[in-house]
Amino acid sequence: MITASLVKELREKSGAGMLDCKKALEATNGNMEEAIDWLREKGISKAMKKADRIAAEGIAAILEDGNTAVCIEVNSETDFVAKNEEFTSMVDQILKTIMESDVADGDITAALALSVNGETIQDLIVNKTAKIGEKLSLRRFTKITKTDTQNFGSYIHMGGKIAVLTLVEGANQEVAKDVSMHAAAMRPLYIRKDDVEADVLEKEKAVLTEQAINEGKPEEIAKKMVEGRIRKYYEEVCLEEQPFVKDSDMNVRTFVEKNGGSIITMIRYEVGEGMEKREENFAEEVQKQIEG
Repeated sequence: MITASLVKELREKSGAGMLDCKKALEATNGNMEEAIDWLREKGISKAMKKADRIAAEGIAAILEDGNTAVCIEVNSETDFVAKNEEFTSMVDQILKTIMESDVADGDITAALALSVNGETIQDLIVNKTAKIGEKLSLRRFTKITKTDTQNFGSYIHMGGKIAVLTLVEGANQEVAKDVSMHAAAMRPLYIRKDDVEADVLEKEKAVLTEQAINEGKPEEIAKKMVEGRIRKYYEEVCLEEQPFVKDSDMNVRTFVEKNGGSIITMIRYEVGEGMEKREENFAEEVQKQIEG
């Protein structure tokens, strides 16, 4: 009898998906060593060898369905694979599965356990890793819902290098999309001033104060300079305070307000942001593929 604990043990040893481990054990009458060989012959256990490799390329994608929208980032090791139909098809499957599920926003563990065509998303990724030959991973996702008085605005830049999903109250879809296009270009870190963490703000003020003092300004003048520079800081990092790219005479908040709305939330995914990047050239990568 093939027990769940036996399947779990093989999965931990091979890095293969749960379904493949079960098949391997069934094919070898529960013999662990033979099952590992079976997986190796099928090429499935290759995924284990890639677990520690860097995957900072990939695709950011968005799917809308009625009052629900999902934004995800799925990573690969190279941009070449990110454009591969096998990879993009997998991303679409993951996106659709998360959309149709009741998984909580951002819960990667729960998302990886979702079923897609008879296997889990985790198994799907592991099997595609073995087939494609690169480490693949679901890095993050955000799932949001809207009311009938709200609108989504989605924008995909550079074929999925950047994905922005904005939700606005009152304004129409075009306004929301304009905000997303702006965010794609201007990289805001926050939506509004109140979102800036207190410790981040205090650190910025300390740096600006030190700058003013080093410029030889009297204390009162230095304080006023810091106030002005903090306003400038908000304009750089807060979406609502940034000069609108289509009309720099107004900020983004004013643009949305003039169109009868307000910004509820904004999600911006830039593929690989904050991750260590690979530093290998294409020739070396091809050679690695040849060598298996």
